[in-house]
Amino acid sequence: MKPFLAVLAALVTTATGYTPFTPPYPPQIIKSSQSRRTFIELASATVFAATLVAPKAASASDDSIIPVYFGAGCFWHVQHEFVEAEIKFLKRSEKQLTARAGYAGGTKLGKDGRVCYHNLGGKDEYGKMGHCEVVGLSIPKSSFADFCRVYFALYDKKGNRPDQLGDRGGEYRSIVGFPGGASNVELTNIVKDVSAEFGGVVKVVEGKAQGGDDDLRGGTYVMNNENFPFHLGELYHQFHDGFAPGENYPASYNNIKNNLNEAGLLDDTACPLM
Repeated sequence: MKPFLAVLAALVTTATGYTPFTPPYPPQIIKSSQSRRTFIELASATVFAATLVAPKAASASDDSIIPVYFGAGCFWHVQHEFVEAEIKFLKRSEKQLTARAGYAGGTKLGKDGRVCYHNLGGKDEYGKMGHCEVVGLSIPKSSFADFCRVYFALYDKKGNRPDQLGDRGGEYRSIVGFPGGASNVELTNIVKDVSAEFGGVVKVVEGKAQGGDDDLRGGTYVMNNENFPFHLGELYHQFHDGFAPGENYPASYNNIKNNLNEAGLLDDTACPLM
């Protein structure tokens, strides 16, 4: 992985002017009439090979680039919004994008440390191990508030996430993860301040997340991503269309995963393909 990290660090420096970092670990909006799990099971025969590299994390002491993740129901639409944010706020090129669909918030791991989506064999499924769907990425600390605004903009005026009436349960709970979690007063206050900008309809829950937490309607858990790290999702989940109207994204977006794969920037998750 060293060659990739060196290239990524150089790209980040060139594009943002921030100091390169060395990571310590690899870091379906639904229709009301159809569950996303059923859709995946029916379509399992066409699932792509899972080979994608995770967003890379920075150390908590690095005040330039920090690893974060955001969870708000299905990760398909959420990833698209954060990819757009990376392009808008950070002027990142396709190969510099770090937003990845994945899992976090649990305390258990499967075979060889893997965390996987629902599969026919029921192997190492994320929900069974207390994880939920998130999007992980690495951003400048100074941009954290901007990305929090993207996050809270996902919710409606009642504090409902986009798929609130469809995807339900702990697998789709709302969480925000960053170094230190609730003990990081600076970043926690940013989350709270941005929530207030949106009327405080989504309450910021500090110090209560234990892993495998329940879905909290109108609330988001603050997580320490050093204790609850990000786990990369399968390739077929990356840069995926959502289910809701207007979420048929351009082929150029869907094809990002293939371009990154061909560029040698993707790793295999080793999860079952179906």
